[in-house]
Amino acid sequence: MHKTFEISTTGPGLYAFTPQVSDWVQGDGLLTLFVRHTSCSPLIQENADPEVQTDLRNFFDRLVPPSDHPDMAYLTHTYEGPDDMPAHIKAAMLPVSLQIPVTGGRMALGTWQGIYLFEYRRRPHRRQVVAMLVPA
Repeated sequence: MHKTFEISTTGPGLYAFTPQVSDWVQGDGLLTLFVRHTSCSPLIQENADPEVQTDLRNFFDRLVPPSDHPDMAYLTHTYEGPDDMPAHIKAAMLPVSLQIPVTGGRMALGTWQGIYLFEYRRRPHRRQVVAMLVPA
């Protein structure tokens, strides 16, 4: 069983899509979520305190600033804007896919865990996450 989720983004940040996935899963099995892009990442993260999302974004922005920052002068892939190559670097540091057990029609996420798309680009995008549920 498979489905493609579309997530609209409006700029950098974490976009929750746990409810959409929860509504879709059923039975028992292993769920794989795969992002079809090279400048964003799927992520399981804290879903209670929004400061966690702010801190994650700030950390990665500090770790990998835009290409117009003096520390990033060595970058050569800059023609798609100052956020493009840093987005690729961030995506290379985080996963492109997640695996989540499904039991009794529910994802086996912890109490404070949610599924997010971590968007790194400044302009709006329509991102696709392919879900594959393999029955147990």
